[in-house]
Amino acid sequence: MERPFGDFQAAVSLSFDDGRPSQLDNGLALLDSAGVRATFYVLPDAVAERAEQWRALRDSRHEIGNHSLTHPCSGNFGFSRKNALENHSLESVAADIEQASEQLQGLFGAAPSTFAYPCGQSFVGRGRSRASYVPLVAERFLAGRGYGSETANDPLRCDLAHLEAVVMDGLDLQALGALLEAARAEGSWLVLAGHDIGDPGYQHVATAALDPFLALLTRTDDVLVAPVGEVAALLTAAR
Repeated sequence: MERPFGDFQAAVSLSFDDGRPSQLDNGLALLDSAGVRATFYVLPDAVAERAEQWRALRDSRHEIGNHSLTHPCSGNFGFSRKNALENHSLESVAADIEQASEQLQGLFGAAPSTFAYPCGQSFVGRGRSRASYVPLVAERFLAGRGYGSETANDPLRCDLAHLEAVVMDGLDLQALGALLEAARAEGSWLVLAGHDIGDPGYQHVATAALDPFLALLTRTDDVLVAPVGEVAALLTAAR
């Protein structure tokens, strides 16, 4: 796989989690104006009320991915105490993921091809019974996206079922540009993960950083900028 990205030196994928309203209200116009397509990892309940707008987003060639049905995370998070991964089994987390795919297929007419691990966590159980559910994702999806990583993905070595993803919430243009330049220098695939889009704040990608970063991406002609599923498909074919 000498040129995993075809004519491009590196790749960048922007992704946003949870199906939050600000992604439609503040982010979509920025992305479409720049001609940059992103991946949105959604919860079925979060997008059902505005399904028509999410369908329009999908029809403009952004990717809709699976982010689970109930967003199970470690019980160390207060919001997940009643849905803790420590209390899940492989069977129950598989059912959660499959139900999300079924509901998203009902909403959008196609099952998602990629998945994002809620909270970036990919385990069930605790202690001696703790187990990874990455194999379940590998069986069901073209790719699974992690979260909170400190590196981009080596196209020759990365595990498509558990991709590294760098958090872009709170980053300014200088920090985002540095990540882009590192990916170009290394020939890697930079996957960025964010949440809300708009004013600076907790789990927000600031418009003041995203807008010029999108412009920078469109001027960088040796970097493939595409949704997670498209880049994963390219690497799968190359392998």
